[in-house]
Amino acid sequence: MNYPNGIKKEKNHNSNSKDVIYSNRGMTLESEINDSNEFYRLEKKAYIYKKPTPIKITKVDYPSRDKAIIKEAFFTVPSTTDYNGLYKGKYIDFEAKETQSKTSFTLRNIHEHQINHIRDIYENGGIAFLIIRFTSLNETYLLTAEKFIHFLKNESRKSIPIDFFRKEAYQIKDSYKPRIDYLKIVDTFIGGI
Repeated sequence: MNYPNGIKKEKNHNSNSKDVIYSNRGMTLESEINDSNEFYRLEKKAYIYKKPTPIKITKVDYPSRDKAIIKEAFFTVPSTTDYNGLYKGKYIDFEAKETQSKTSFTLRNIHEHQINHIRDIYENGGIAFLIIRFTSLNETYLLTAEKFIHFLKNESRKSIPIDFFRKEAYQIKDSYKPRIDYLKIVDTFIGGI
């Protein structure tokens, strides 16, 4: 095909080439959740925010009054989970992670203090869960704290297999508004609150 200005588009005649999926290009799980949370806030459905990472700034450069540059900082305490807030009068808290693996989610991606935090929230009546995206499979799951803790107690594996997610977690299908409608799934396991 010839385009204006003499630009030619060449056809790919390689029958072995894989189809490229462009639907999520440039979007990460975190940005999709942030957009979904903003949608929930605007709709007055829930108030859920990304927690800032606690840091202590030790060195700042002031090239001009309005252009301070942080030169050195460190983490003050380990952060707990990524998101927290309020939904239907209940505290909600969750961690979001992505993996390139097609077979499992490694538990190295979740720190012991995060596991303890999720357990504490769940055991004290809050809503707690993980959102895990298998990016190479384009599959996203919500794993409740209950199922996550049960897996940790009963399995000696160092990763959670994809089959466990497919059987025990809720798959989150992409939607338009919000993009990641995880609260629709939360409603199914919290009941008629």
